[in-house]
Amino acid sequence: MQLWNDYFSEDATYPSHMFRRRFRMNKPLFMRIVDRLSAEISYFQQRRDATGRFGHSPLQKATAAIRMMAYGCPADAVDEYLRLGVITLFGDEYLRRPTPEDLQRLLDIGEIRGFPGMIGSIDCMHWEWKNCPTAWKCQYTRGSGKPTIVLEAIASQDLWIWHAFFGPPGTLNDINVLDRSPVFDDIFQGRAPKVNYIVNGHEYHLAYYLTDGIYPKWATFVQSISHPQGPKASLFANQQEAVRKDVERDFGVLQS
Repeated sequence: MQLWNDYFSEDATYPSHMFRRRFRMNKPLFMRIVDRLSAEISYFQQRRDATGRFGHSPLQKATAAIRMMAYGCPADAVDEYLRLGVITLFGDEYLRRPTPEDLQRLLDIGEIRGFPGMIGSIDCMHWEWKNCPTAWKCQYTRGSGKPTIVLEAIASQDLWIWHAFFGPPGTLNDINVLDRSPVFDDIFQGRAPKVNYIVNGHEYHLAYYLTDGIYPKWATFVQSISHPQGPKASLFANQQEAVRKDVERDFGVLQS
């Protein structure tokens, strides 16, 4: 009852912006997760105990799990259930590689935005590790003086992160992370989906990503022009830098 009065009643004690700060998501998204979990995962359903009394509600169970994730608390008590619930319900939608239909949609969006063959923008962000063990701090610290973990992501215009590589220590730069990343495993193993697009009358079969200047000059990366000369080069540079901000916008959403 206290939880309901604090966050979920019509005149809740804490307003919506406090809910977002404490749960790291807005209330409608949280309720969508609770509804799906309680409908399809038995652990999250409210049941009676041996004495006939009702146990914890789906709201209480989901709140405990989400708050542990949001604050980095020990989650041993619910970890196995949380992993089961989240992967069972949302894994097929979010924890997957793009299907041929997804790729075609990304290609269509890229062409509309002036980049035929583009399927997203790639970049890295550093996520502060507040509870980093003291013995590991030197391995994970650079620049800001605080230990961080690197997230490499590829994002599309609609904030879909369809590739995420999370875990390298914060002492690594984008190139070091790329060397360890599985992002091109499908290409190396010959399992990459075939794509077709035409630029300046030439047909290509390998999609590419927009990047900043630190990435290598590979066929799969298209960078801006650091010192554009002439209107065409300036237009390309401005457009590339604008579209590439998709992934940076995603990082901003994750950190908000």
